[in-house]
Amino acid sequence: MADYTREENIQDAGALAEMLRVIYECPKPTIARVQGDVYAGGVGLVACCDIAVSADQVHYCLSETKIGLIPATISPYVIRAMGARAAHRYFLTAERFTAAEALRIGFVHEVVSADELDAKVDAILKNLLSASPNAVRAAKKLVQDVAEREINAALVRQTVEGIADIRASEEGREGVQAFLAKRKPSWLPG
Repeated sequence: MADYTREENIQDAGALAEMLRVIYECPKPTIARVQGDVYAGGVGLVACCDIAVSADQVHYCLSETKIGLIPATISPYVIRAMGARAAHRYFLTAERFTAAEALRIGFVHEVVSADELDAKVDAILKNLLSASPNAVRAAKKLVQDVAEREINAALVRQTVEGIADIRASEEGREGVQAFLAKRKPSWLPG
């Protein structure tokens, strides 16, 4: 990259930006299973996922400023994942931080020992698989559509329409009927 022209750098950064966008907007849930240290663009990959589970020995680092760069392409996702206040510190200092710190600032959802990593991810997957596939997809989109927006009439109207649409959907009706009848919904095996 150091020898790329500005145009080549724009193309390269654009490819990374597109990959991150596709992961973030994937209609299916995504889980980051973090087993080793995560630096720079790797932090962006974790941030793009809906759920992040980290082994306790992992370190994270937004190292770009140490080499004269900034975490620009990953910034929309990282700032959403850790918040602006933490991003100020870690974007500017490029210091390493622990998995425990990543949990404290909300960047990851769970921190477990390395030997518990698969079991924790499996437990999360089990919960995801027990939910309505359409509702999970709609809930993911809801978070993306609502997060950090001003609460105004347009947003309230959008959320009201969202619940009305899902209630009227085939899976929504089936889920409520199954709950009331104290039976499993049709998307779960008998």
